Amino acid sequence: MRVLIKGAGVVGLALAHELSGHGVEVAVAERQADFGGAASWFAGGMLAPWCERESAEEVVLTRGIGAIDWWDRALPGEVSRNGTLVVAPARDAGELKRFASRTSGFEWLDAEAIARLEPALAGRFREALFFPGEAHLDPRRALVLLRQKLVERGVSFVGETDGDSGHDMIADCSGASRIGTVAGLRGVRGEMLYLQTGEVELSRPVRLIHPRIPLYIVPRGDGLFMCGATMIETDDGGPITARSLMELLNAAYTLHPAFGEARLIETGTGVRPAFADNLPRVMRAGNTVTLNGLYRHGFLLSPALAEEAADLALARNLKGDAA
Repeated sequence: MRVLIKGAGVVGLALAHELSGHGVEVAVAERQADFGGAASWFAGGMLAPWCERESAEEVVLTRGIGAIDWWDRALPGEVSRNGTLVVAPARDAGELKRFASRTSGFEWLDAEAIARLEPALAGRFREALFFPGEAHLDPRRALVLLRQKLVERGVSFVGETDGDSGHDMIADCSGASRIGTVAGLRGVRGEMLYLQTGEVELSRPVRLIHPRIPLYIVPRGDGLFMCGATMIETDDGGPITARSLMELLNAAYTLHPAFGEARLIETGTGVRPAFADNLPRVMRAGNTVTLNGLYRHGFLLSPALAEEAADLALARNLKGDAA
């Protein structure tokens, strides 16, 4: 069986990993070999199904739980299983309780427990939620390593193509580029930035409940922190706005004042494709399967979508179904 995957973002590579692991001959068509056009390049890389459940449907939790083990199997040693910490200033303590009421899998921490877990935050917050079962990875490193692994397996990477080149199945994983051609698909703009400082050390992603822009900060090592992300209803992929930059920096400063002196290393914007319910889809039409609508859950839900699409392809191959 020969499959052409259009799109080399996180879901395209995850599907290539699933299919090639079953002996399928896979080619991946990519527009840019450096991932610069992929929304997943600007992702936080948080494998946080319980935290995401606070603002998402239950299915995001149930389908996302397996992502941590999937990434650990795919890229051994790349997943940090240190959990997630959620904090709020004293004035927003009620919002922390509301967050807790919408999900599970957490422990309440007092100020002393917060200090033991993250010494850099000692004395800054009275209460926090700790999600010990969550994890994170570096999405840029993961994309590069997964691509390398696929090449070693014999997966070929080719330039963008409109034809099927005689493949048995086409898997369209081209994400936001399909806005306007896939019914109901819209863009949600996510803006992020990288800060660098030697004054703060964190061991895990920290989410700050903020009245305007809820912030997450993910440590990348060597004093580098990824801060994100806005959720703006537009498919404008242009540079970060002054308002968003200001709000993200203000929130980072609220988490720890040392971020006020940090170096601003990079800003970026990714347009995340989403359907009206913000849940992803695997859709089949003839010999084409479309995986899209991952919204802000690319690294969390790509494994589940890839497994679903791979099962569909493999079942179709066994039946010899040409419908």
